[in-house]
Amino acid sequence: MQDIEPYWKWRDFYTAEEDEKSPFFGREYSEFQYTEKIYNYYIHPQWDFFGSETLYLKLIYCDYKKNAAVIEFIGEWNDCIANDIMFLKRDFIDVLIDNGINKFILIGENILEFFGAGNDYYEEWYEDIKDDGGYIIAINLREHIMEEMYQSNIHQYININKTYNDINWRKYKPFHFINYIDDLLIKLIA
Repeated sequence: MQDIEPYWKWRDFYTAEEDEKSPFFGREYSEFQYTEKIYNYYIHPQWDFFGSETLYLKLIYCDYKKNAAVIEFIGEWNDCIANDIMFLKRDFIDVLIDNGINKFILIGENILEFFGAGNDYYEEWYEDIKDDGGYIIAINLREHIMEEMYQSNIHQYININKTYNDINWRKYKPFHFINYIDDLLIKLIA
């Protein structure tokens, strides 16, 4: 896991540690000192801790004009034991919402397990953004993660669909990727 680095090719367009509105503003990173772990496995030092011991993230792009954020995840999303969604919502998502973000693109290809436990925070997140044309979409989830999210009824609040599990998002520039997702969701609704 220590070799799985958050996507870095968009750093010319955005870095969370230089964004005054970001929850990670001013954070300094090491390329060589590994301190964070998921269970007994060190993870790359570029991942951000937001309160969960088993799930880390990276805000790889945020566009305040398009009101959109692209967030990459790694680890185990565990609402049962660790209440990951509470930490995510209160300590990260709420900060972005307060700064006008209402479109959330969650990249889940490095989410290894998911354990759901209630939908209150997901519903609150959805309610906070829906009236402004916002959305939450999860892309590139592993099959068993998507099934667990469906069983937990999270799909009522987060757009989860097999169609979104094979998106080559790295080929886009970040603003083009957001446009692509906007268009994809508009076509789904129409």
